[in-house]
Amino acid sequence: MKYWWVNQKKTHKQEIPGGFLWSPKIKANGARNQFWDNMTLMEVGDVVFSYYFGEIKAVGVVTEPAQTAMKPDFGKVGDSWSSEGWYVKVEFKPLDNPIKPKEHAAVLLPLMPDKYAPLRENGDGREFYLTELPEPFAKELEKLIGNEVDLKVAQLTGEIDLLSELTNDAAVEEALIGRTDIGPTTKSQLVKSRRGQGIFKSNVRLNEKGCRITGITNIKHLIASHIKPWSESSDVEKLNGCNGLLLAPHVDHLFNNGMIGFSDNGDLIISSKLDKNVLRAWRIDEVLNVGNFKEEQKEFLKYHREKFGLKN
Repeated sequence: MKYWWVNQKKTHKQEIPGGFLWSPKIKANGARNQFWDNMTLMEVGDVVFSYYFGEIKAVGVVTEPAQTAMKPDFGKVGDSWSSEGWYVKVEFKPLDNPIKPKEHAAVLLPLMPDKYAPLRENGDGREFYLTELPEPFAKELEKLIGNEVDLKVAQLTGEIDLLSELTNDAAVEEALIGRTDIGPTTKSQLVKSRRGQGIFKSNVRLNEKGCRITGITNIKHLIASHIKPWSESSDVEKLNGCNGLLLAPHVDHLFNNGMIGFSDNGDLIISSKLDKNVLRAWRIDEVLNVGNFKEEQKEFLKYHREKFGLKN
């Protein structure tokens, strides 16, 4: 297991709730960047300390190694970055009691690496994105944070173990590449589609915190469901977080088949084709409001209603 320090001053609003790290692969002039190359060295189970605004504010655990992926939606922050880069899945938990490394410079500075140290000599953080931490430095950080970090890492590790049982993107991709019944073009398209789904789910998580019908918030039990069907979406819409909802599998089934939908104000709309016994068996109330949607989400929800003939 390795330890990493990530500077998320510009990207914490997307990466922490979205459960990922992303960086370009090369600079605009074609030069490589060691702090971006470090993304390829991360392994499942590695611990990540999230630093921004002068504090360690969250701890994360790597759930899947680096893969090539399109840039997530960072808004204006990422306008100058290339559209393709490294994407690493990392589940984060915010700390209840963040620490300011500068206040502990006396004990941390002697433990820093000779090269690519995360802190300056005055205790301020450096601007680079991702660097590996020596174990003594990481252990001192854990000591300063207290028992909270051990608890959160243990929780995250337990979730990762279950996630590994449910899905392993690397294994699936290897199986796809090894298939002999499809050509190289189809293989490439399938692999890109799976990677795109990972980015899409991260983007959806920026808007949606859980299944609006069941209340489930544990991401391993939720599907990122396209509102406007994937097959009918443009390349941009396929990755747009506003074109998605986090849904429990049975709710995803109903939504994708047009058995249910939502009004702009969040009222559940039920298709006349749906057997109401299904709702009762799954304990879904026929009269239900799931809360407000963003304006861009409403445009996609309107498309979904019109496609399946759902009436408010």
